[in-house]
Amino acid sequence: MEDKRNIPIIEWEHLDKRKFYVFGICMTMMIRVSVYPFTLIRTRLQVQKGKSLYNGTFDAFVKILRTEGTAGLYRGFLVNTFTLISGQCYVTTYELTRKYVARYNNNNAVKSLVAGGSASLVAQSITVPIDVISQHLMMQRKGESMGRFKVQNPDGKRLLVFGQTKDIIVQIFKADGFRGFYRGYVASLLTYIPNSAVWWPFYHFYAEQLSSLTPKDCPHLLLQAISGPLAAATASTLTNPMDVIRARVQVEGKSSIILTFKQLMAEEGPWGLTKGLSARIISATPSTIVIVVGYETLKKLSLRPELVDSRHW
Repeated sequence: MEDKRNIPIIEWEHLDKRKFYVFGICMTMMIRVSVYPFTLIRTRLQVQKGKSLYNGTFDAFVKILRTEGTAGLYRGFLVNTFTLISGQCYVTTYELTRKYVARYNNNNAVKSLVAGGSASLVAQSITVPIDVISQHLMMQRKGESMGRFKVQNPDGKRLLVFGQTKDIIVQIFKADGFRGFYRGYVASLLTYIPNSAVWWPFYHFYAEQLSSLTPKDCPHLLLQAISGPLAAATASTLTNPMDVIRARVQVEGKSSIILTFKQLMAEEGPWGLTKGLSARIISATPSTIVIVVGYETLKKLSLRPELVDSRHW
């Protein structure tokens, strides 16, 4: 009989792959719609000089809503949805890497650390060009831009979404060539590989700790739903300094991570490295809860029939 305090981990070979991908894409889209405004706010807070435009997450939300409307909170959203592809590559790489590492080391923390970092490497290679474009679209405020590029509107007419996207793509290519779409790639890897590598071990750690503190009959899914945001807050806090630098490198067109760091420290001091952290945690909390609950539920629904009755959820 399984000890109910031990939260079982469902591995790749237990999944119905068709259900896994179809429901995974739908779930990811719903999450993106709900948290995208805070992603946009986080990026603007990280790029602005000091508090020149916004005093914080709530102030930015109110000002953007007042001056640009609801559409202003979703600038670059359609382009950003193409990262759904990288999302599916991420989970596939994570699960397959766990399976591979298990051949040599069955320690869960080691499997989670290696698989999380590997999955992020694959995902970021796909995501960075999309992020570069969507972030420049995020910077397009009403009548002006916070970034290097501004959507050209010679006739005074409002460009359609894909017209704006095309205009930004052309400007990036003219200014920086193909390399411009991978600006900040190294900074992204230095941000998201550690973030992913740290999140998974902390997720399992928090789940195990909560399991030992709660009654045996406490649903594991509830513990996992709490563990996810705790792990996200921990990982976000540890990696936010690099995330601030990444955003500036990509939006402002800087080429040196070290020089960007020195400039940030000179202008804003150590507190500059915490910019956008609250917005990052706010956006990560609901998305992580939905991801964890959806991800774990989907895996449980895909269990082989002979395993269902032997597990406590």
